[in-house]
Amino acid sequence: MNEKVCCLIIGSGPAGYTAAIYASRANLNPVLYEGIQPGGQLTTTTDIENFPGYPDGVTGTELMENLKKQATRFGADIRTGTVTAADLKSTPKRITIDGEKVVEADTVIISTGASAKYLGLPDETKYAGMGVSACATCDGFFYRKKVVAVVGGGDTACEEAIYLANLASKVYMIVRKPFLRASKVMQDRVMTNEKIEVLFECNTLGLFGENGVEGAHLVRRQGEADEEKFDIAIDGFFLAIGHQPNTGVFSEQLELDEVGYIKTIPGTPKTNIEGVFAAGDVADPVYRQAITAAGTGCQAAIEVERYLLERK
Repeated sequence: MNEKVCCLIIGSGPAGYTAAIYASRANLNPVLYEGIQPGGQLTTTTDIENFPGYPDGVTGTELMENLKKQATRFGADIRTGTVTAADLKSTPKRITIDGEKVVEADTVIISTGASAKYLGLPDETKYAGMGVSACATCDGFFYRKKVVAVVGGGDTACEEAIYLANLASKVYMIVRKPFLRASKVMQDRVMTNEKIEVLFECNTLGLFGENGVEGAHLVRRQGEADEEKFDIAIDGFFLAIGHQPNTGVFSEQLELDEVGYIKTIPGTPKTNIEGVFAAGDVADPVYRQAITAAGTGCQAAIEVERYLLERK
């Protein structure tokens, strides 16, 4: 027999847990499935110093645990499980969990997040939280007056390099191509910044260091006759080659942008399907911060409450 719920939240992290807090306090008895990474991306981050209310900082794991406890305290039913299929256009919505259980929901909040793209080097895992990061805004503060490298040549990479240049003593940009893909204005800002050195036609072979990142092994013009291998000394290694929104299971039903982020009605968490809302990084290609994700989680829960009241 299928289970019937009023509000189903898919995905954890700041957006999902905040939505659960608000939906619980509105007596909507939300059910939340945490997905493959309970707590979301922040559980892979060591210290968070820019989330309001934590003057001394907090670990990503602790912040997520606190949000989860708060949601549970108000009655949210938080479960382990991953969505493997979804029929969002039916009434009620039909969501399949782990290929077996079907949950029927009057409303659905999707907060499945977006995963940073990595190069696929074993060293990226080895030094996770020890010098490797995919968010300059989150972690740049820890590299004040240090040397860092940014991988990528698009607008995001240029933005991250410029941001880091305000904190670090030097910023390398490791760019595969012989040019930057970024807009002209971003290119100009990078090329005129004295702290930024662009390493064109370079690939990263690996990272090294005893108790954290101390440097990177690079190769210039890989596979060419004049191929050159060399090392650079760095304290931090930032990935800026894009994010992949976790929207695969919904892609044929929801309206997505060209990258795969869920499109919402501007200023709201409403999707193109009535009763389906999106919160957090899964619908945010711009900010991707814990605090903005939490804010949209709040919005989504309030919109769910309004939607259900209107239907009554």
